[in-house]
Amino acid sequence: MVERTPRSAGADRVAQIRERLFTSVIGDVMDRQGLRQQFLPPHIRALSPEMKLVGRAMPVREEDCTSQGDFGLMFKALDDLQKGEVYICTGASPRYALWGELMSTRARALGAAGAVVDGFHRDTSGILEVGLPVFSAGSYAQDQRGRGRVIDFRREIRFANGTIVAPGDIIVGDRDGVLVIPKAHLDKVVEAAIVKVEGEEEVRRLIEKGEGTQAIFDRTGIM
Repeated sequence: MVERTPRSAGADRVAQIRERLFTSVIGDVMDRQGLRQQFLPPHIRALSPEMKLVGRAMPVREEDCTSQGDFGLMFKALDDLQKGEVYICTGASPRYALWGELMSTRARALGAAGAVVDGFHRDTSGILEVGLPVFSAGSYAQDQRGRGRVIDFRREIRFANGTIVAPGDIIVGDRDGVLVIPKAHLDKVVEAAIVKVEGEEEVRRLIEKGEGTQAIFDRTGIM
């Protein structure tokens, strides 16, 4: 396990993302900055469309197993969540659930921002009642006990599509997907995304006035 990221790191930027930005515009900006592999696989979606997630990554690595009753380091990883962090995991096969109601309850009590799992969740009604933003591949009730376990956390993880998540990176999720902003690029990405949002608002006004999209794009580079 590695050192935790200070809670205050990037707090203002996280607030700006939560209040003003969304995955589409952030993704466009990172593409232009050469960060072209920042979205998680498209099967990872919000439990409900209104959920939005912004927080610091606490990466968790899972693996399949056959040891009955062994969750590995799952409880340690869950209890180590800090305020504003996102429990984000990959590494398991799609045979069992990686997240549930009681995990959501514990994460909420610790002040975590949410959870992102590269696999299934279960206890959907309970999770929605807890109110913690959770993103997954869908619902499937089969338990991970005896099928999967956590083998490490607070270390860099890699998703099957090549996206890398390091501790302290910023995770942003909404109805259009989940992406990762590398912590070293946070200021530059957020500043550019805010400029783009303001530009898109102006383009929308021009379209509503009847101006053609080609002319607008030629002048602003936005569409």
